[in-house]
Amino acid sequence: MGKKLITVKLNGRAVEKAVEPRTLLIHFLREDCQLTGAHIGCDTSHCGACTVDIDGRSVKSCTHLAIQCDGSDVQTVEGLANAGVLHAVQEGFYKEHGLQCGFCTPGMLMRAYRFLQENPDPTESEVRMGMSGNLCRCTGYQNIVKAVLYAAAKLRETQKEAA
Repeated sequence: MGKKLITVKLNGRAVEKAVEPRTLLIHFLREDCQLTGAHIGCDTSHCGACTVDIDGRSVKSCTHLAIQCDGSDVQTVEGLANAGVLHAVQEGFYKEHGLQCGFCTPGMLMRAYRFLQENPDPTESEVRMGMSGNLCRCTGYQNIVKAVLYAAAKLRETQKEAA
């Protein structure tokens, strides 16, 4: 099979590349686009280390084909910070020590980003459920939950100030 030309909006900018139809999104991002934030953890969509945002939903890029993203808006962890200023979820993970080894962190950040758009004022229980598709082998999740709750409060505060 020959390559197919796809166009995606990647972290806010248009990217056009030719890909093999069988190319997984994670490999497209890491190898073709040199965006290595999303990690390859399990290749089965169980761990969530490869989570990215596609057209407003969390997607595990290790089981999603790059050609499925043709015409889509794709955001990776590299697109969270704005002009060098950390996004609230990144700040939350920093302030609340929401990481240890860091392997799962990009996927956690991207899931937290989307989750907080879906539920801007979550309870601790809702955070645990909303983040349950992303696994961490190091932290025990306590500080990850604190980090997401921190980010939720920060985002609400920012919205109040903007209004």
